[in-house]
Order: sequence, then C-alpha cells, then structure tokens
Amino acid sequence: MEAYKTWVRRNRDYVHSLESLANGLTWFLPERFSTSEIGPEAVTAILGIITAINEHIIDTAPNGRQTGSADPSSFPYGLCISALKDLETLVEVVAEQYYGDKKWNFIAVTEATKVMVRLALFRNSGYKMLLHGGEIPNVEKDSDDTSSQQRIGGFLKPGGHHGPGWFQNNHGQNPWNLEGRALSALSRFGESARMISDPVWMQRIQQQHAIMEPPTPMIKRPTLSVILSEKGVNGALFILGEVLFITRPLIYVLFIRRYGVRSWVPWFLSLGVDFIGIGFLSHVVKSGKGGSDQQFSASEKDEVKRRKLLWALYLMREPFFSKYTRQKLESTEKLVEPVPLIGTLAAKIVELVIGAQTRYTYMSGS
Repeated sequence: MEAYKTWVRRNRDYVHSLESLANGLTWFLPERFSTSEIGPEAVTAILGIITAINEHIIDTAPNGRQTGSADPSSFPYGLCISALKDLETLVEVVAEQYYGDKKWNFIAVTEATKVMVRLALFRNSGYKMLLHGGEIPNVEKDSDDTSSQQRIGGFLKPGGHHGPGWFQNNHGQNPWNLEGRALSALSRFGESARMISDPVWMQRIQQQHAIMEPPTPMIKRPTLSVILSEKGVNGALFILGEVLFITRPLIYVLFIRRYGVRSWVPWFLSLGVDFIGIGFLSHVVKSGKGGSDQQFSASEKDEVKRRKLLWALYLMREPFFSKYTRQKLESTEKLVEPVPLIGTLAAKIVELVIGAQTRYTYMSGS
C-alpha cells in the first residue's frame, strides 16, 4: 500500500489525466441509462471511489505543502463523503430495478448517512463552512512560505534575511570583509570547542534542544456555545445556513417519498430551503463575520457562489423538467437536426441529458 501511495504522489498529473479520461468514457458505456444499467453504474462507482482514494492520498502527502487535511491521522470525512456520492447512484439503480418506487427508502437512507457524516465534519472542523459538501478540506493556506524558515531565538528576521547590521552587532565586522569573516569563524570555532569540552555545558545544550523541540500544535476548535455567544446573530445565522444546506437533500427526498416525484411540493420546499440558507450565508458574508474569528476566506465566498449556481439544477428536476425544460431541449434538437455533425452531436447531448435527468442522484446537487 505504501508503494502505491508513493507512486500516486509522484505521478499526480498522470493519475489525474487517466482518471478524467476513464470517468469521461463511462458516459458512453453500453446500456447507460437503460433498464439494465447496473453494470455501467458499478464501473462508474468503482472508478469514482478509486479517484477519491487517490485524491485523499495526494492531499495527505507528508510534505507539509499539500492543500489537504492538516491531520492525516484524523477520520477521512472527505473520502467518506466522496465514496457515498459515488455509491448512491448505484444504490438508486439497484433499488429501482428490484424494488421499484420503494427505491426512495434506500435513497433516503443514503442521504441520511451523508447528513450525519457532514454534520460530524461540520462539528469536528470547528463549524467551518463545508467546501463542495465536505469533499474539500476547509484549511487556511499560509500567505508567506518564508515564515516556516524562521529559526528559534530570533537569529532570522521575519523576512528571512540578514542585514549588514546583524553581522556588525554580533561581531563588529562587515560581512563582505574577508578579515572580518575569518575572525568571526575563528571565534565561533573556539566557542564550539569550549562547549564540547565542557560536559555540563553539553548537558545544558541537550536540555535546551529538548525544550526548543516544537510541540505538536493543539488545535482548539470553537464550540457551538462559544460561537453563539461571541458572534451573536451572525453566528446563529451562519450555523443555521450550513445546517439547512446539509439537510436540504434529505428533506427533499423525504417529501418526494411522501408526495411523489411529480408533485410540486418537494420542488418548492427544496427551493425554499436553499433560498433561506443562502440568504443567511450571504448576509453573514456581507457583514464579514461568520463561524470564526476572521472574515470569510476567498474559497468560502466562492463556495457561496457555487451553491447559488446549483440552483440551475431545479430546471432539471421534476416536475419542472417535464413541463418546461424537456420541451425546450427537444425543440432545439429539431432546430439543429438538419445541420451536419452539429445535429448528430446535439441529438447525443439531449439523449444524455434526458437520461441523466431520470436519476435523482445526478440532479440532486447533494
């Protein structure tokens, strides 16, 4: 396993290209979107899980420069969520073939599992915004890599550079003067020899090294009560907005199970939950305060925009799709059908879109 991890980390670009090609080809597998599509969906799920595992291996590379989780030993929430998302379509297809309309029970169980994992991640991360549903760790990036090069004791300034004054203050010599550098080297050599010959001094040095060993950083995550007490209304709105975003897919499925996929009740209720949750988060983003002591990062603001873009999926969900969207797609297909090549390509695209629309998991946005 370690050999495989090393190979993946050394060949990241090649692995990404191969995964993208394989995942793209799965859309053209035989019997895709047919009544017997368990095989193609199983292949897609396996490829997706392998991709998620490879991404987890790359993100947890022990070189301190990856953008992934800062604690590789912690529970891999992102990997778990990605695996559930890859499996949910296979669960839907199998349940539909063997249980018919009762498939919504199995989909509800899958969504409930994702909700529990995401709520656990939300709590464990100190109530930070979930990026891409928790698949991408929400970690802060260092703005200056040179800060990691600072030494203990103040010998290296924050900028990581020694000015001429540093040498003059320590040795009274210009660093570019050969005589001064020679005297400085002899002085350090004599001092090092004296320390080595003195066992008491060596013992002190060893004790100082033990003290100066950087301890394992203790990550103190804010609790819910601390956020609500310190941030007040903004903290409450942020927490509520994230909880609505996490639980919205489960609410949607439960109401589909109750009223049916052709009913407008689940469609409008899901849209309302999304609208309210985004409204809360947008208000908090504009005020510049959220679930942490700092303003929202650029990635968190991008996440809010991404969630707004997901509203476009409501055009593909029943009953809106059957009543409006499908008619527009078919009329566009007929319009470009006489055009060579473009007509064939448009027909294939419409076929894939209509086929994907029949799957809840493709259009759920969860």
